[in-house]
Amino acid sequence: MGSPCSEPTRSAPAPQPEAFGVYLHWPFCLSKCPYCDFNSHVRHAPIDEERFARAFAREIETTAARSPGRKVSSIFLGGGTPSLMRAQTVGAILDSIAKHWRVASDVEVTLEANPTSVEAMRFAGYRAAGVNRVSLGVQALDDVSLKTLGRLHSAREALDAVAIARKAFERYSFDLIYARPDQTPGMWADELNLAIAEAAEHLSLYQLTIEEGTPFFGLHAAGKLKTPDEATARALYDVTQDVCARHGLPSYEISNHARAGAECRHNLVYWRGEEYAGIGPGAHGRLDIDGIRHAIATEKRPEAWLMRVEATGHGVVSDDPLNSEERGDEFLLMGLRLAEGIDPQRYAALSGRALDPDRIAVLREEGAITVDETGRLRVTQAGFPVLDAVVADLAA
Repeated sequence: MGSPCSEPTRSAPAPQPEAFGVYLHWPFCLSKCPYCDFNSHVRHAPIDEERFARAFAREIETTAARSPGRKVSSIFLGGGTPSLMRAQTVGAILDSIAKHWRVASDVEVTLEANPTSVEAMRFAGYRAAGVNRVSLGVQALDDVSLKTLGRLHSAREALDAVAIARKAFERYSFDLIYARPDQTPGMWADELNLAIAEAAEHLSLYQLTIEEGTPFFGLHAAGKLKTPDEATARALYDVTQDVCARHGLPSYEISNHARAGAECRHNLVYWRGEEYAGIGPGAHGRLDIDGIRHAIATEKRPEAWLMRVEATGHGVVSDDPLNSEERGDEFLLMGLRLAEGIDPQRYAALSGRALDPDRIAVLREEGAITVDETGRLRVTQAGFPVLDAVVADLAA
């Protein structure tokens, strides 16, 4: 188990009433990173942004007709690389959202960005378009690791982009990947200290995973890419928790750290099982339609999505009503990632059955979960590295 300071020292913020998020997927990148299995595509010809913006507007209109009367509390432009878009394209998409849904006066609008000097120069334009939070894909703060990860920026360029973001936005965050080849806990602690000095309020810290279908998968299978062994990976995780907590950025979710009040509100929509619309190629959504939660996904291939939207008004390729068991499983899988944990009564209401008290008792005895005086169930820092097993045990 990690040291006591690695345990959450605060609760995450109270849920916003009727939180509703809109996720927009911009699928294009300048290059494909060798570890990435996201729906991202490289195009050597210029992208017709005006045509794509019209398609985004059309799909927003169609989606809003299925989920009318919602008040948008958060918007997230992810990818791919949304910072390859022109500011006017971003503005047109945000205007479409405001046209078809009500938008909260304090809406959080996040845009993912690469920390290159070219893209950082667009930040002022994005701010003017309505973006008020930026998330930078820094990934590492040393040039050797950045080259290994296939990133196109240097560590210096990344830190310069963070400085530009700091001037343009009140809220900003950046990502780092750890458990990289040859990384030691001491090296990671030094890198984290540097990152926290630059990060201000929020960091997303992801352990490198080798995903099937990526170049890293083939290299790893051939023994040409060596990642830290299980014991070192666990030590790196413990360093992550300890260093961040010591600097006032405890984890509020298994891979996300923030100062109190600086949590990413959009991602909390996902983890708390709230509603969100998914717009764009390969986007996923969860909408309540006629009292039933629907899991919705769109066509992944950008040009195929574009033609579908132009022909039918949307790019949806799957729209599955979730039964009570599926709702309960999804609620557990997402909610137990949070330091605030879950309310078992809400689980029972969604799934139609209560969690097994015997299983809860065993997991408490093993130190994997805690249950507070209100009955709220939380995974401990000792339990987070085996979260999938904890979720599977509770859901069985």
